[in-house]
Amino acid sequence: MSSSSILALLDELEARSIECHSIMVVRRGHVVAEGWWTPYSAERPHLLYSLTKSFTSIAVGLVIADGLLSLDDRVIDVLPDHVPDDISEQGRRITVHHLLSMTAGHGKDSLEEAWELEPNDLVKGFLRAPFVAVEGTQHDYDNATTFILARMIERVTGCGLPEFLDERLFKPMGIDHAEWDRVASGAAFGFHGLHLTTEAIAAFGELLLRGGRWGDQQLVPSEWVGLATKRHIDTLPLPNWLPNPDFESGYGYQFWISRHGYHGHGSFGQYCVVVPSHDLVIALTASVGPTDVRPGLFWNHLLDDAPATPEYDDVLANRLRHLSFPPVAGKTGPSIKATLAPSPSSALPAGTPITVTPTPDGWLLQLGTLTVKAGHNHWQESAPLGRPVVASAAWQNNTFTADLYVITTPHRVRLTITTNTATTTWNTVPLTGPDLTLHLQHPLMTRPDVS
Repeated sequence: MSSSSILALLDELEARSIECHSIMVVRRGHVVAEGWWTPYSAERPHLLYSLTKSFTSIAVGLVIADGLLSLDDRVIDVLPDHVPDDISEQGRRITVHHLLSMTAGHGKDSLEEAWELEPNDLVKGFLRAPFVAVEGTQHDYDNATTFILARMIERVTGCGLPEFLDERLFKPMGIDHAEWDRVASGAAFGFHGLHLTTEAIAAFGELLLRGGRWGDQQLVPSEWVGLATKRHIDTLPLPNWLPNPDFESGYGYQFWISRHGYHGHGSFGQYCVVVPSHDLVIALTASVGPTDVRPGLFWNHLLDDAPATPEYDDVLANRLRHLSFPPVAGKTGPSIKATLAPSPSSALPAGTPITVTPTPDGWLLQLGTLTVKAGHNHWQESAPLGRPVVASAAWQNNTFTADLYVITTPHRVRLTITTNTATTTWNTVPLTGPDLTLHLQHPLMTRPDVS
C-alpha cells in the first residue's frame, strides 16, 4: 500500500476538520499504518457506540451454531415472561431474523418510546410500540432490536452477553480489556456500550475477513460471517444525515453493506470497515457529527492499488507518531471560585460550585464533588469516580479554560470561567445523557433510569 495514499487520507481528514482519535489500516494481514491523536493512546479502550451491534450479531451466530436459537425463533417464545397482555398479532410474529435485520416494522427507532412505555422492561415496551410496516418488508434503524437479541442470548445460554463474548470470542483472540456500559438491571445494552482498543477493533475486522478464523481456530462459523455480512434488506436515508451511499446500500445482520465490502458503525465515527476485494480492514475511532462522509473517504485513498512509495515511508511514520490535540494554550494564573451557570446540555447541574486551585504543574479543579487534575501545557490524568479523565487548562486573558477528555469515549467537556460564572460544554453530547458523573463512574451505568 502506498504511504503517500495514507498521507493523502490524513490530509483530507484534517482539511475537512474531521476529529479522529485513532486509525489502523491492515492490508493482507499486516498493519501498514496506525496512529493515535494524543491524549488518546493505543492501550485505551474507546466507546464503540453502535459498532457494538456487530459484536452482538456474532454472539447470535455462535448461539445459533450451538443449536440454542434459530433465525425463525419468535421473541414471544424465547422471552415469554416479557410479553405484554395486549400484544398485537404482528408483535407475536417478530423473529430473530427480523431483529437482526431491523425489519420489525416500527417505522422508526423504537428505543425511547419502548422505554417510555415500559421503563423496567424494554422487551415488553418494544412489543407494545405500534407497528406501521409489515415485518420483514422495511428496514428501520432500531436500537431496541439489538437489546432484545442480547436478552435472548442470555436466556438460552444462561450467561450474560459480556461473559459469553469473553469466553467464546475475546479470550481466544487475546482480548482481555473489553468493558461494557449497562442499564439499571446490570444488563449490557447490547446495541451500544462496548469499549475496545483500536487494535481489538481491527482484529475483529480481520476475524470477519478470514471467515471467522483466528489463527488455527474457527471461532465463528464461516457460514454465519457470510450470512451476517450480506444484504438482507434495502436501507433508507438516515434521519438528520446528509446522503451517504455507504449507508444506503443495504443492511445485513447488524452490519451495514458498503459500496465496497461492509462495515460496523457507531455514532460519532466509530468504524470497523472490511473490504474483502482488497484484503483490507480499517479501524477508526473519532468524534464527529451525524453527517459523516466516511467510509467514502477511504475509497478515495485506500482502494487505488497505487504502487508502494518507500520514499514517503519515513514521512508517514513521523506523521503518525506526532498526531495530537494540543493542550489548552495560555498562562498560569491564580485560583478562582465560580458557580456553574445554566446552559443547554451542561455537563453538570446549574449552581454547581467550581473551585480552581493552582498546583506546581497545573491546577486542581473541584467541580462539585468531582476532583480533576489539569496540566499546564501538558495533560494530566485523574479518575475521580473510577474512570479516567485527561485534562489541560490555562488562563486566556481574563478567562480560565480547561478541556476535560472523557478519554475512553468520543466526548470531552470544556470548562470556562469568567469572573464568577462558569460553563461546562460538551463537544458532542453523549447519547446516553449529559451528566458527566455518569460517564466517570466505574462500573459504567449511564442509564440507571431504565432496565
